[in-house]
Amino acid sequence: MAIAVLIGPPGSGKSSIGRALAKHLEQEFVDTDALIENQEGRSISEIFKQSGEQKFREIESAIVSHQLSHADGIIALGGGAILNPHTQSALKNCQAEVVFLNVSASNAVPRISANSSRPLLNENPGEQWSALMQARLPIYTELADITIATDNKKAQEVALEIAARLKEQA
Repeated sequence: MAIAVLIGPPGSGKSSIGRALAKHLEQEFVDTDALIENQEGRSISEIFKQSGEQKFREIESAIVSHQLSHADGIIALGGGAILNPHTQSALKNCQAEVVFLNVSASNAVPRISANSSRPLLNENPGEQWSALMQARLPIYTELADITIATDNKKAQEVALEIAARLKEQA
């Protein structure tokens, strides 16, 4: 059974924090973006370019749904996974704690600018990130059982903070 599901915008550290948390808790770690790339045999950017965002979101929804009901340990979702109403419902009804990794633009934009594989943030990443965050913040907040600020923290620090909060919730 999944213990925690990490959600948050691009650049919040879901993958690196998820790996650190899983290691700390001696649990498995699943990154749904990596699963999508493995299943499709191409990068997320290629899926967006070749098949469009709608097709990507369909693939993402199926993988997220499967992982929420079958994965053990820690699951990191792609930043936009929470846009799907089915995923929102699954997150509200799952036994795992939903952890929103909140990050400011001043911390996230340098991280995402260094990564050209983010299809929705290729042109003017700062502006695009802010627009995404403005649209998604109410959803992240509504779905979260736990909210953790990641600004100026190392993945290991955030993982320890999440582990402590999970222990409190148990």
